[in-house]
Amino acid sequence: MDDDDLRRGKPTNHVVFGEAEAILAGDGLLSFAFELMTHPDIRRAASGEDLVRIIHLVARAIGPTGMVGGQSLDLAAEGREIPYEQLRLIHRCKTGALITASVQAGAVFAGTDQERFAALSKYGESIGLAFQIVDDLLDVEGSTEDLGKTAGADVERKKATYPAFFGVERTRSMARDAVAAALAALADFDERAEPLRALARYIYDRKK
Repeated sequence: MDDDDLRRGKPTNHVVFGEAEAILAGDGLLSFAFELMTHPDIRRAASGEDLVRIIHLVARAIGPTGMVGGQSLDLAAEGREIPYEQLRLIHRCKTGALITASVQAGAVFAGTDQERFAALSKYGESIGLAFQIVDDLLDVEGSTEDLGKTAGADVERKKATYPAFFGVERTRSMARDAVAAALAALADFDERAEPLRALARYIYDRKK
C-alpha cells in the first residue's frame, strides 16, 4: 500500500510479482495464521476455551479495530494535518494491536492470572508504541542501505509521524519513555521475563 520498492533490502512482492499476487499472498498468509492456530498440536496443548480466546485476540488485533483499521486511517491521513490523538490511534491500531495480541496470546497459553495478563498487556502496548516511534525515527535518520527499505519515504509522502509532530530529540525521548513503561510493567516478574526485557531494549536500539 505504500508502493515501496524495497523491504529488508529486497524488492517488494508487488514489484517482483505484481499487485494481484501481492494481495493474494497477504490473503493466503492471513488464512494460514488461523490454520496454524487451530493445528492439532496446538489443540492438544491448550484447552478449547483458551484456544478460542487466543483466536479472538488475534482476530480482533488484525481486523477493523486493529491492524487493518489502523492502516486505513494511516492512508486516509497522508498529506493531511491530523491531531496528535489520531496519530496515537493510528499507531495503536496499525502496529501496537498485533504486537500486544502476540504477548497476550502467550499469556493465555501459559495460564497467567488476570493481574499478570493485564501487566503483560501493558508491556505489549508499550513495546508496540516504542516500535512505531523508533520506526518513525529511523525513516528520518537511517539510510536506505541500513534500513533495507527506502529512507525518507514518510516525509516524501507527507505522512503523520512522531518526528513531524515533536522533532527528533523529543521523539527519541518518547521512545525511551515507552520502553521504560514496558520494563515497569514487568517489575513483578522474575528472571524468566528477561527475554521480554531484552526485546524492549532491542526495539529502542535497533537500526533497521
